[in-house]
Amino acid sequence: MTGTDEALLALARLNGIDPSWTDYRGEHRHVGIDTIRALLRAVGVDETRPEERLREAESGLWHGALPPLLTGIAGGALTVPLGEQDLGQAVTWRLEDAAGGLHHGTAEPFRGDAGAMRFTITLPEAIGEATLDFSERSVRVLVAPPSCHRGALATRRLWGIGAQVYGLRGAGDGGLGHLGHLPPLVRAAASAGADALAVSPLHALFAADPLAYSPYSPSHRSMLNGWMADPGGLADVASVAELAASLGLSDGLGELQASSLVDYGRAVPARLALLRALFARFREAHRGSALEAEFLAFRSSGGMTLENHARFEVLHAVQYQRDPSLWDWRSWDAPLRNPASEEVERFAAAQAEEVTFHAFLQWLAARQLDAAQKAAMDAGMGIGLISDLAVGNSPGGSRAWSGTAALLSGVAIGAPPDALNPIGQNWGLTTFAPRPLVEAAFLPFLEDLRTAMRHAGGIRLDHVMGLARIWCIPDGAAPGEGAYLRFPAADMLRIVAAESEADEAIVIGEDLGTVPEGYGETLADHVLYGIRVLFFEREGTGFAAPSRYDATATATSTTHDLPTLAGWWEGQDIPLREELGLLAPGETREQAEALRAEDRRCLWQALAEHGGAQGEPPLRAEHQLGTSVARFLGATPSPLVVMPLEDVTLTVEQPNLPGTTSEHPNWRRRVRKEAERLLGEEPAVSILAALDEARRRR
Repeated sequence: MTGTDEALLALARLNGIDPSWTDYRGEHRHVGIDTIRALLRAVGVDETRPEERLREAESGLWHGALPPLLTGIAGGALTVPLGEQDLGQAVTWRLEDAAGGLHHGTAEPFRGDAGAMRFTITLPEAIGEATLDFSERSVRVLVAPPSCHRGALATRRLWGIGAQVYGLRGAGDGGLGHLGHLPPLVRAAASAGADALAVSPLHALFAADPLAYSPYSPSHRSMLNGWMADPGGLADVASVAELAASLGLSDGLGELQASSLVDYGRAVPARLALLRALFARFREAHRGSALEAEFLAFRSSGGMTLENHARFEVLHAVQYQRDPSLWDWRSWDAPLRNPASEEVERFAAAQAEEVTFHAFLQWLAARQLDAAQKAAMDAGMGIGLISDLAVGNSPGGSRAWSGTAALLSGVAIGAPPDALNPIGQNWGLTTFAPRPLVEAAFLPFLEDLRTAMRHAGGIRLDHVMGLARIWCIPDGAAPGEGAYLRFPAADMLRIVAAESEADEAIVIGEDLGTVPEGYGETLADHVLYGIRVLFFEREGTGFAAPSRYDATATATSTTHDLPTLAGWWEGQDIPLREELGLLAPGETREQAEALRAEDRRCLWQALAEHGGAQGEPPLRAEHQLGTSVARFLGATPSPLVVMPLEDVTLTVEQPNLPGTTSEHPNWRRRVRKEAERLLGEEPAVSILAALDEARRRR
C-alpha cells in the first residue's frame, strides 16, 4: 500500500468512512480504494491531495475546531473542544439554559483521545437550547432529555392499526386515498380500543410525475405530499361533487373509484385538477378572510424551505413536460440548478400563482393532518397518528435541488449483500453527508423530524440504523462495492429525544436487518422502540413464546415489505417469488413450500399454546388464525402492538414486494371498502376484540 493510499484510509476514517466491514457470513472485507475516493468526494472532501487534506483535518482537531452545535444530556457531562493555546489554563465558562437560568464555573483542560485539548462541564436540567461562552468563544448547546417521550406507553400496553393512506377508500376520492379518510378511520379504530394509527410516509413526491409514487422515495422529507390532500377538505369553499361537475370529471372519477388498484397516471392529475379548482375558489372567496390569513401565516412560517419546494414543483413540471429526459434537476441548465439564481427568481415571479398553489397544497395537507390527529385525541386514543420518516431523499428531488440539506452526492444508499439479497441492495436514494450536516447544526435533520412529529403522536424512523451508519454505493458501482458511512449517532439520538419530548411523540425505529453491535442496547437506553415481527421471532425451529418478546420493542404481525399474515399462511408469496426469480439462491419452489408447511405447523403450535388456537391448522387463513395471532401478540410485553389493516381484514395481497418495480403492483392496492366499515365487519371485529382483550390483561 502506498503512502497516498494510507493517507486516503486515514482521511476516510476521520470522515466516518469505514475502510473495512464484516459481511453476513462473518468474513472481514476490505473496501476498494476507488470506493474510498468516491465516498470522500461524496462527503465533500477533496481526495486528490489526501496527505494535505489529512494534515488540515488533524490540525482542526488539534486546535479545538468548534462545531456550531454541541449536544448533551440534561444533568450529564458535556465535553467541549478547546484550542491548544489554552493548554494549562483553567477555563472560565458561562452557560444560559433554555429556561433563562445562568450557570458558570471553571474547568481544568485535559488532552483527549485524539490529542486535542478538552474541558468538561455538567449540564443543567433545563431541556432545550442553551448558550455556552468560554475563552472569548460561544457555542449553542442542545440539552436533551435522557430518553424519548413515552407518553401513555409509560403506564399502559397499547395497540394500534397500520394503514397505507393511498389505498384507503371514500366517496368521491377518484380511486386514490387522501388525508380526509383519516378522521373516520381513527374514530372507528378508537371505538374498537385502538390507541394508534400508523400511516405510510406522507412526504412530498413529484406532482409533475404521478408514476414516481413510491412513498419511500420522496422528493422532500420536510414537505408533505400535496396530492394526498382532500379536495373536499374546505367544505365552506366547495364540495368535491361541485368541483368535479365544474370540471367534467364526475364520470372519470367514478370509473377510477371502482378500481381495485390505484391508477396513479390518471388519479393524480384528476386529484390535482380538483385541488386547483378548490384553490381558485379559495383565492376568490376568501380574499381578506381569517382563512386566508391562516394560509399566509403558514406560508410565511415555512420560510425558504417551503418557498423553494413550491418553486421546484413548478420548475420541475415545466422542465419535465418539455423533455422527459429533464426529470432530474441535475440535467437542467446550470442557472436553473441553483435555487438562488436570478433565473430562478425571475421564473418564480412569472409563475407566482402556480408557486402559491403548491404552497397552498402544503397548508391544506398540514391542516388536514392536524384535523386527523385532533380526531384521534378527541376519540380517546393515547397516541394517535404515527407518521413514517423514510430513510432518504431522491437525489433528483426538491430537497437535493434546494442545496440546503447537506446531502451526499455521487452515491446511493442501500444495503450490503446478505443471505436474502446476495448482490446487495441499491435504494436509489441519498442521505445526509455527516460533516456538512454537523456544520449545518443538524438543521436539515431537525426539519425532517419536526415535520414528521408536528401532526402526530408518534414517528417511525425507517432503517433506524442509518442514525449510526449506512451503506453507500458509488454511482455506477455494484451494491457490494460500497462501504459503511458512520454518523454522529450520539448527537443524532439526542436530537431525536429532544424533538420527541418537545412534540410529545413516541419514537419507533425500524431495526430489521444488520444492526451494529451494541446499537440495540443504545436504542433501548434512549427509549427508542424497535420492531419485532411475528415471522422472525424464533427459538430454534419454533416460534418464540409471547413472554420472550422484547419489552423495549413494538410487536407486529407483518410489515409492508413482507407477505401479509393471510398471504404467508396460504403461501401465496412463494409462486410469485418463483415467477420473478426472487427465491433464495439455490432454493426451489418445492423446498420453499415444504419449509412454509413446517413453519405453519410450528406457528399453529405456538398459537395453540399461547393464542387460544384449537384443532388442526386450517388450509386457508380463517378467523381463528387472525384472532389467535391477535391474542398471541397482545400477550407480549411489547409496549405497543400494531396490526396492519391487511392483517385485521385477512387480506392476502401484500402492499410491496422488494426487488420489483412494474412486475408487482407495489404501493397500488386499495382496500375493498371504506376502512371504517371494514373495522365494523368480520373478521376485523373478532380480531380487534381479541387484541384489545389481550392488551387489557397486561
